[in-house]
Amino acid sequence: MRGTTRDEELEVGVGVLSTEYESEFDDDGKPKRTGTVWTASAHIITAIIGSGILSLAWATAQLGWVGGIPTLVIFSGITLFTSNLLADCYRSPDPVTGKRNYTYMEEVQATLGRLNCLACGIVQYVNLSGMLKQEEIGGDWCFVVVVEGEKRRAIRKSNCFHSKGHAASCMFSNNPYMIGLGIFEIFLSQIPNFHELTFLSTIAAIMSFGYASIGIGLSLAQIITGKGGKTTLTGVEIGVDITAADKLWTTFRALGDIAFTYSFSAVLVEIQDTLKSPPAENAVMKKANRAAVLTTTAFYMLCGCLGYAAFGNKAPGNMLTGFGFYEPFWLIDLANLFIVIHIVGAYQLFTQPVYSKIESWALNMWPNSMFIKGEHPIRIGQKTVFSLNGLRLIGRTMFVIIATTLAMAMPFFNEILALLGSMTFWPLTVYFPIEMYIANTKIKKWSRKWLMLQLLSFVCFLVSLVAACGSIQGVSSALGTTKPFRFKV
Repeated sequence: MRGTTRDEELEVGVGVLSTEYESEFDDDGKPKRTGTVWTASAHIITAIIGSGILSLAWATAQLGWVGGIPTLVIFSGITLFTSNLLADCYRSPDPVTGKRNYTYMEEVQATLGRLNCLACGIVQYVNLSGMLKQEEIGGDWCFVVVVEGEKRRAIRKSNCFHSKGHAASCMFSNNPYMIGLGIFEIFLSQIPNFHELTFLSTIAAIMSFGYASIGIGLSLAQIITGKGGKTTLTGVEIGVDITAADKLWTTFRALGDIAFTYSFSAVLVEIQDTLKSPPAENAVMKKANRAAVLTTTAFYMLCGCLGYAAFGNKAPGNMLTGFGFYEPFWLIDLANLFIVIHIVGAYQLFTQPVYSKIESWALNMWPNSMFIKGEHPIRIGQKTVFSLNGLRLIGRTMFVIIATTLAMAMPFFNEILALLGSMTFWPLTVYFPIEMYIANTKIKKWSRKWLMLQLLSFVCFLVSLVAACGSIQGVSSALGTTKPFRFKV
């Protein structure tokens, strides 16, 4: 009888330990995830609404009313559709109970095989930035450094115009501001992973709404006061504003700009990996996708349409640093300050997948290295406030230095914007999600559904191709008129 009692006590003890384990760890043995639809939406909005929103007035001017508005709506619909397809691939083969895939590349490998995984890696880690090295390095972060430097320089330029007049020659270099950002990002890059970025993403999302609202408000004020520019159904006019050849190239670049504003799929898987369950991660992620894409599209429409109505066919490449607006100078400064804060958060959001890839690879290669896996806690009294890791400190610092150096060498806002958009939109946002969906749901080849999905993919490929042609021509022209590291505007 006493033995039975001990057995019962043992079972109770095991049950308690099991319950405690389940309350602290998820089904994959990792610490319990705490993300919700709201935190995921904040992450997505931080990734979507970047400074690309400020180029939408220019993009709408190239396409006109007839082309600009439908293009924004179509890109929005395609992105939401394919993002929801991607959400179902987080677990495989079953979207609810299957094995977790922690990165975009893992999803592709689990569903489409190693060859497609390598292709995805090349696109995700090389093409996103503009040619760093192999699939372990790359991203939007070079562009982010360009934008950050531009916004901080814009604050100084705005004050110069206010004090010396709008006709004054206020020319400043971006380089000191880019270097300053690089130093600051070295410190922030020590944040270990996505799970620690919620607070930063929330602030960044609020900032993005802030500067977008200021741009919308200033555009609306200019329209109400009767100072709006000349607009047309087809945008900038051949023979009046530009030549026929230039019209073709700028139209292509405008498509690239709009594509870039929706090129955020590279970080969706990592965002989904922060979500707690139940409810199922794919269901929560689809809600977050819907909330984020619809919210940002509303802002895109307002910025693009009101910006075009305010400036007409002469819309600048960037509403706030163009200089489209000069006064009130303090409001322009505030908007650019919001952008600076937002870009700080966006930089970390986009670099985390790259850091994770490099550090996971290093840990697999040298699993016993204390330089790679050792943590050195920094304490204040009895409380650990931070933890340093040798690889994280050295590797991430070198990454930021390389990205900052490349950004100073290639500070072309709209041209880089279009090139990044054209390179990433089709493969990451359209091709891989569609192919994985077809493979997971076993859609029959040549069936109506298969043909419709392939048609969508092919059309998006053509859009990316023509956008790439236009952006390459734009970068080529910019390289002919500027010198690396000596760019002043």
